[in-house]
Amino acid sequence: MDLEVLISEAEIQRRVRELAAEISRDYAQADELILVGVLKGAFIFLADLSRCLTIPRSIEFMAVSSYDNGDQESSAVRLVMDLRKNIEGKHVLVVEDIVDTGRTLNFLGELLAARKPESVKTCALVRKPDRARVETEIDYLGFEIPDAWVVGYGLDYDEQNRTLPYIASINPAS
Repeated sequence: MDLEVLISEAEIQRRVRELAAEISRDYAQADELILVGVLKGAFIFLADLSRCLTIPRSIEFMAVSSYDNGDQESSAVRLVMDLRKNIEGKHVLVVEDIVDTGRTLNFLGELLAARKPESVKTCALVRKPDRARVETEIDYLGFEIPDAWVVGYGLDYDEQNRTLPYIASINPAS
């Protein structure tokens, strides 16, 4: 498989620090921010982002499925693992690795908003604007990337290349 680096490790780390500083400023007056990482892809981004924050925070995880058979896109999003913590009256930041069609982030936003948090905002490492199928607001965005299959920094192809320290496009056919 051929890999082409799109975003270097240094670029990622710089942008994570910038996002953390912005989030820390925005939530400086909050008692606590609940970071909700979307598994599996967001775990590396979430860990690095959390370590850079200067505000009180806790971490929760959710898992969803939006692909039925490998890379066959499904229009349905299914909750696989839910939060273990009550978020009513709390500030929540959904941390996602990639926003592709926007369906997953919209699903999570609606699901969490129904639980009556003080606020729900979103943070995504990368977005593919050319793949958007629904309007999705991203409050904190790392990078926009072209419509290519990408791996690294939590992103995978068939559970491989998730731990690369950079983000690269991959050609699965090669």
